[in-house]
Amino acid sequence: MSEKQNTRCAILETAARLFFTQGYHATGLSQIIKESSCPKGSLYYYFPNGKEELALECINCTRDLVIEKWNQKFSAFEEPAEAIQDFVHDMAEDAEKFDFQGYMPFSFWMAVETSSISDTLRAAGQDVFAAWQAVISERLVSYGMDEAKAKEIGVVIISLLEGALILTLTNRDKQPLLSAAKCIPYVVNHCPSF
Repeated sequence: MSEKQNTRCAILETAARLFFTQGYHATGLSQIIKESSCPKGSLYYYFPNGKEELALECINCTRDLVIEKWNQKFSAFEEPAEAIQDFVHDMAEDAEKFDFQGYMPFSFWMAVETSSISDTLRAAGQDVFAAWQAVISERLVSYGMDEAKAKEIGVVIISLLEGALILTLTNRDKQPLLSAAKCIPYVVNHCPSF
């Protein structure tokens, strides 16, 4: 990786960590510059439109990273429910590994806080959740499920996981995620059409 790519990555990683842990409004560009150890000019070079552009890039990077993780799980397991359970178990382990800090559910800062900041960030947030739901739904359809039901279950799975992750972080206990994981086979295999 070149020095320019390293600098851009350092800015993005620092910004994402700060946005996810302390929120969009509480995170200043000066703090991002200081904690990334990058020159001030670098931030404005890579993100000339400032904080909103940086937040948008963090949102898009998070979307892509999580899609990649979903695809890896679905490639590793034949049964969709098993893949989803393993994904949730990984979330629980990561939350515990980070001592329930600095590991924030995407929705906590993005959907609630940034959606009221601008239509651009709100649209990006909608795209993230739609993309994650689509990955799950497409896998369920390829496994033989009706498309309409698969879309509904994709919404339920993402809602379940985001809620369980918020409870896990609030309680500083991975049990809510582990409880959600136990319910996945029922949701995937026995949930009626709505």
